[in-house]
Amino acid sequence: MRFSTVLSSALLLGASAALASDVIDLTMDDFESVVGKENLILVEFFAPWCGHCKALAPEYEKAATELAEKNIKIAKVDCVDQGELCGQHGVTGYPSLKVFRDGTPTDYGGPRKADGIVSYMIKQSLPAVSEVTAANHDEFKAADKVVLVAYLSTPTDAPASVYSSVAQAHRDDYMFGLSTDAAAATAAGVTPPAIVLYKKFDEGRVDFPATGIKDATDAVLTKFVVGNAMPLMDEVSGENYPVYAQSGLPLAYLFVDPESEGKQTAIDAVKPAAIEYKGDINFVWIDAVKFVDHAKSLGVPTESFPRFIITDMASGFKYPLPGTPNAASVTEFVKQFSAGKLEPSLKSADVPEKNDEPVTVVVGSEYSKIALDESKDVFIEFYAPWCGHCKRLAPIYEELGEHFSYAKDKLVIAKMDATENDLPPNSQFKISGFPTIKFRPAGSSVFIDYEGDRSLESMIEFINTNVNNNIGKPPVAAPTEATDAEPSSTKVSATETAEADASRDHDEL
Repeated sequence: MRFSTVLSSALLLGASAALASDVIDLTMDDFESVVGKENLILVEFFAPWCGHCKALAPEYEKAATELAEKNIKIAKVDCVDQGELCGQHGVTGYPSLKVFRDGTPTDYGGPRKADGIVSYMIKQSLPAVSEVTAANHDEFKAADKVVLVAYLSTPTDAPASVYSSVAQAHRDDYMFGLSTDAAAATAAGVTPPAIVLYKKFDEGRVDFPATGIKDATDAVLTKFVVGNAMPLMDEVSGENYPVYAQSGLPLAYLFVDPESEGKQTAIDAVKPAAIEYKGDINFVWIDAVKFVDHAKSLGVPTESFPRFIITDMASGFKYPLPGTPNAASVTEFVKQFSAGKLEPSLKSADVPEKNDEPVTVVVGSEYSKIALDESKDVFIEFYAPWCGHCKRLAPIYEELGEHFSYAKDKLVIAKMDATENDLPPNSQFKISGFPTIKFRPAGSSVFIDYEGDRSLESMIEFINTNVNNNIGKPPVAAPTEATDAEPSSTKVSATETAEADASRDHDEL
């Protein structure tokens, strides 16, 4: 009996330890009292059914444990159980992460892996520019993947003001320090004024050119930081892709099978161009098997690898290198791109054999012909087949097409699969989310955003208010006999939408 009691107690203690968490659970009752008193706290608003939330959970736990040692707290709110609280904080998707400073929230903009969360929150806990002395010099310069230190004789010496401005703009991305300690400068092997970028990859450090350092501008220093903070040629994934996207520089991908014997040979073939254009173009290699759908979305042939493509992150245009890349072909191709001599490759699905349904299908090759026809008003949805919100909208959008089918000669209700079709170079906009709905009145070349709710009534009202053509009114339908059967609902619950999104079996950046 005694053994049984001891065993039961041990099991209970073990279960309690397993359930122990450094992540604080918040409710409406304690949210303000907990969050409001913290100088800095990260809060995740999640839903238990959300696939992305489930993937984040173990990383969030690891980060919480590590950050607890630095007295930085992490919390979470279950939005199914605490719907009113999540609504008060404007939560519309899951997971939503917010950084609170003395109760005031800002959106979290960091990675979703434990080390990335830790790095981001540590940077948030520091001032934009930290004081560095000989005593903490070695520790500080190794505190993150990328750390900058300015060595100056006094805190006001040039380029202190420019350095502080750049640090403030990039405090979420990198750590910045300033040292006026002569011993620290000696340890770094520099003479003030100097700026050194320390990094845990490639050559380990890069020194800002001494010539002209006192006259460095925001733009020059920003280019130095951003251009040297990226590895020469790193593997890109969903975790570090945002860093490349936010840099604003063109991104050159090498799609390669990581298990192939020729992987390193292919990477080495691209490196000469990566070295030559470092700071102007970012170069990465990517798992062509895991991210095959991303290759397809860029218009990269997927029959065989390796493949090389450059994407202009500002315009969204893609420039695929024909054939198999080698050192000579890649270097020449990048040279042509840099000189602005390449034409972008535009994807287009096949033109439909029949296109007489109430909702007109637009493909890339016919975009200008249909969407830019100024004799007609155009209401067009840009969607992705895997997008849960798009799936929810689909039956309502079909009803919209049916409603205005009497006016097809004056008004086009259209849709375009933005994953299979590219907008032309002269497009006034690019698609950054799904669904995106635009309207162009007849006689105008300018599209305006549809920002109303996605109900049938709201879209009908918007169109009737904004059309330039006289589309008249829909014919009155003849009365029909009532039946006992209720019409099927076109609405999809949030849970069903999330499950549809979670069912995707491919990876995207």
